Amino acid sequence: MSAVYDCGRHDSRADGLAAAAGAVRSSRLVVLPTDTVYGIGADAFDSGAVQSLLRAKNRGPDLPVGVLVGSWSTVDGLVLGVPPQARALIEAFWPGDLSIVLPHAPSLNWDLGTTRGTVMLRMPLHPVALELLRDVGPMAVSSANVSGRPPASNVEEAREQLGDSVAVYLDGGPSGEPVPSSIVDLTGSDPVLLREGAVSRAQVSEVLGVPVSDPA
Repeated sequence: MSAVYDCGRHDSRADGLAAAAGAVRSSRLVVLPTDTVYGIGADAFDSGAVQSLLRAKNRGPDLPVGVLVGSWSTVDGLVLGVPPQARALIEAFWPGDLSIVLPHAPSLNWDLGTTRGTVMLRMPLHPVALELLRDVGPMAVSSANVSGRPPASNVEEAREQLGDSVAVYLDGGPSGEPVPSSIVDLTGSDPVLLREGAVSRAQVSEVLGVPVSDPA
């Protein structure tokens, strides 16, 4: 049976964050508010939990799950190296609506789907999400919806789609306009904009000092 916690109330928020942290550490799924849309998340290093996440969404491993982090410094332990372009984007847009794709550290024991040695990272600008991430560490997070249906912009929409496949729902109120994060791929010689969302191409290009191309 799922539990829902109103994070707009101090006591319920504290109870909800504790329950969510316990669920993540027990290989279960949680729904959490972010600064874009609601997300469904699991321990990034728990391959069984990530598989449960994909099953809940009715999604295959060909669409790998991104990873949310609670601090800038967390990134250093997850990737092969943080190039100057990535540092510049992190300083300009994190926490916020920009996801960055980098080669992940080969020593990491995780299975996020068919990533081809890369990982998509983001630090969300939402106090509930950040508090949970700083407690449990990096989480594999995808939009809280069944594949092919609209992303949830409130906890009721998430529950209607995901039901009891999720152990804990953290209700942070409506997310506002469901604009996804922008995605910049820094795994090649030149930056590539995989998706233009809340952060514009012009903003990314200005920070990097070079034009950002589309996927080939």
